Amino acid sequence: MKNAEMPIGVFDSGVGGLTVFRAIERKLPNEGLIYLGDTARIPYGTRSASTVQRYAFEDAAFIQGKNVKAIAIACNTASAVASLALARDSSIPVLGVIEPGARRAVELSASGRIGVIGTEATIASRAYENAMFTMRNGLEIISRACPLLVPLAEEGWIDHHVTRQVVEEYLAEIRDAGVDTLVLGCTHYPILRPVIEEVMGDRINFVDSGEAVAEELAALLESQGMLRSASEQRTERFFVTDAAARFKRVAELFLGRPIEPVETVELGAL
Repeated sequence: MKNAEMPIGVFDSGVGGLTVFRAIERKLPNEGLIYLGDTARIPYGTRSASTVQRYAFEDAAFIQGKNVKAIAIACNTASAVASLALARDSSIPVLGVIEPGARRAVELSASGRIGVIGTEATIASRAYENAMFTMRNGLEIISRACPLLVPLAEEGWIDHHVTRQVVEEYLAEIRDAGVDTLVLGCTHYPILRPVIEEVMGDRINFVDSGEAVAEELAALLESQGMLRSASEQRTERFFVTDAAARFKRVAELFLGRPIEPVETVELGAL
């Protein structure tokens, strides 16, 4: 039985989903949040679709076991291969990041020339392209897998010369193609947004799918009368499957504030 006081669940393969967590926190400041980072099995982006789908179902089962009223899949790879199945099988709303991010990109692009960067699995799935092509005709989409950006973000190398070199190598083709909008098609990538903006220039629209999914989640909860009141202080809990101390360090760096103690769980024991 859902009620408005229940928290919202967010899951990802690691710290990248904190970009979605932060966006939801800003858009819905009264809502309690529960976050799961599957840090023992990161990265998802180099796994097979069947493996990612299995991981996503285990993540969602854990989150739903915490009595949440909605789930945000804060992982583009998991969204690409598992969001439809999760939404079909779940008794609560499940929102992936692909559709909201694609919709935002289509709205922002004047020229119809859009770049998409993501993990190998997300790019191979063509999930963003397929979503955008259903929304608008005549688009030109240039996609590029950027697998090294996830470990760089996980390492916290936000302002590092190695990160800049890697970003320049990955984005050269997209920049030269003259796109006017770039989809950050992995929730880790907004962590590296400052260096991505430096490389791409200031005339580009950047789509952070976390912000897009936060807006759609807010609209959904409002339409269902499920927004939490501000009568009590909001709560948050963080869970990981490995390396809790490292997660806490990177999370506090990224969120810019202390967080609650991070709890380690074993999904295989569910």
